[in-house]
Amino acid sequence: MIFDMNRKNIVKISDYFWEIPKSFRADMRVPARFYASEKMLDDIFRDRSLEQLVNVSSLPKIKECALGMPDMHEGYGFPIGGVAAMEYPDGVISPGGIGYDINCGVRLLVSDKNFKEAKSRIENLACSLYKEIPSGVGKGGAVKLSPAQMDAVLEGGARWAVENGFGDKEDLNNIESGGVLDEADASLVSDHAKKRGMGQLGTMGAGNHFVEVDCVEKVFDKGRAEEFGLAKGRVVVLIHTGSRGLGHQIATDYIKTMVRSLAKHKIELPDIELACAPFNSREGRDYFRAMSAGANYAWANRQMITWHVRNVWKRIFGAESKLLLLYDVAHNLAKIEEYGGQKFIVHRKGATRAFPGQPVLIPGSMGTASYVLAGTREAMKKSFGSTCHGAGRRMSRHAALRQERGRDVRKELLQRGIVVESGSWKGLAEEAPFAYKDVDDVVGVVDGAGIARKVARLLPMAVIKG
Repeated sequence: MIFDMNRKNIVKISDYFWEIPKSFRADMRVPARFYASEKMLDDIFRDRSLEQLVNVSSLPKIKECALGMPDMHEGYGFPIGGVAAMEYPDGVISPGGIGYDINCGVRLLVSDKNFKEAKSRIENLACSLYKEIPSGVGKGGAVKLSPAQMDAVLEGGARWAVENGFGDKEDLNNIESGGVLDEADASLVSDHAKKRGMGQLGTMGAGNHFVEVDCVEKVFDKGRAEEFGLAKGRVVVLIHTGSRGLGHQIATDYIKTMVRSLAKHKIELPDIELACAPFNSREGRDYFRAMSAGANYAWANRQMITWHVRNVWKRIFGAESKLLLLYDVAHNLAKIEEYGGQKFIVHRKGATRAFPGQPVLIPGSMGTASYVLAGTREAMKKSFGSTCHGAGRRMSRHAALRQERGRDVRKELLQRGIVVESGSWKGLAEEAPFAYKDVDDVVGVVDGAGIARKVARLLPMAVIKG
């Protein structure tokens, strides 16, 4: 299908909101809408993200619109930075609308230290975190799960980790959904997926995953910042990772299943990567329960990494020093949610839930700023309680590799006072700051649009990657 998109095809609704009308293509069931500033349009037109957003608008029983965030870029089927709400229970669920890294997400730990107190120990802290937290492609963790334990993790999530000594009960109060989706069914996860996950609990992985030590550089909302335990100069730790090989395998398994079932359900698609099934079909229900199990694994994984981080922190700053969990939020997930008295199957792929008052964690590219935002009531009306999830790529990993070497990226970051620990020069080059959009611009759009409000801006002190 030929896709001919230019600025003439989009309608400006407001300074930060745009629409591709339903009349653009015959198979569109709803408009495709996206958040962006005028200056961001060129980056959006560089890849297939708008085409993918239009494709999403053609899915059966999609409601209101296919929605893109300002960090939107090309993904598998759905654009990364995409949100779509389907009618419940008759609408479809699509693994491409969640992604391969099920429940990739971010958590933020707030310390009792300020920049001056921590500065002299940052190199030691970064080196110790790198040694403590397994990272890199295929790397295993310290905990090796038995088949029974694996099933318990898949159905217990972060709650399993806390009950087994890897955290405090208070942590569960500060995790989206309490760190566990009760719909999970471990029996619907393949043995192959389980084997991939058995040795990877408590590991970071590679790609754009990281542990980062930051300090609060600026506070925008003093009242909300105090509520979140944030103040200028406060040192915090960001953790960004997901469900590792297990989540990837769950997605792979169920995409194949749904491709085979398309004819049975009489579903025609503009792109096979949108493979889906009615939520109330066997394929749809099985995937949702397996996806929930993958999400639980990811929450247990971030909880285990938190345990590692806290152990290192205590060794360096003393047993009395604390790292409190502010929040943990997913950005690759489908959930059943209610808006205006109606239930929907809300797909968020590279998009963050932003319920009123909830902390929203937006990591920037490596070496640039990150943000803490707060969700709004407006988001519940405008974006199915959703906002962006990060800076968003503006350049492919291959293109980034061609532009700069990992050694040079590390040198540049060190010159800016940012300590870097990484096991891969290639990984550093792929995740170089220039490969991403400007996170200040992205956050400026969602704040200006009212779907999330700026609370604090964070600057990196140390970056730990695979």
